[in-house]
Amino acid sequence: MRNRFGAVALSLVVASGCSVTEPTSATPPGAVPINAPLAYAEWFAQTEACSGLKGPSQQIQWYVVPGVETFETDAGPKVGMWVRQAGREVIVIAGNYQNHEMVVRHEMLHSLLRAHGHPSEYFVDRCHLTWETWSTS
Repeated sequence: MRNRFGAVALSLVVASGCSVTEPTSATPPGAVPINAPLAYAEWFAQTEACSGLKGPSQQIQWYVVPGVETFETDAGPKVGMWVRQAGREVIVIAGNYQNHEMVVRHEMLHSLLRAHGHPSEYFVDRCHLTWETWSTS
């Protein structure tokens, strides 16, 4: 099933997706720490399975910017971002997407890869974690 948010959402992820460059601070203004919801453990296991990579999900520090579609970063507005900074793994999600499996798993994949950027082998071919390739079926 193609993403029901259509071109608007696609443009948000392309233009406002995860961080491509490491920001100067780990969390944007308004971000609050959260405990990872139970679904995140299942999503992390699914992301490990599709990528063939393993990582310590319990070491990720989760933040949400409540009530927003995007949040501002040094690289522009984002719906999610992964940062490895000073030995910390930090994932920040815009509040309106904190329960969106594709957005959360997309950032988890960055954590597993320990890299910014979007290698097609992982994001498109193996895990289908882009708006264009995402399917919940």
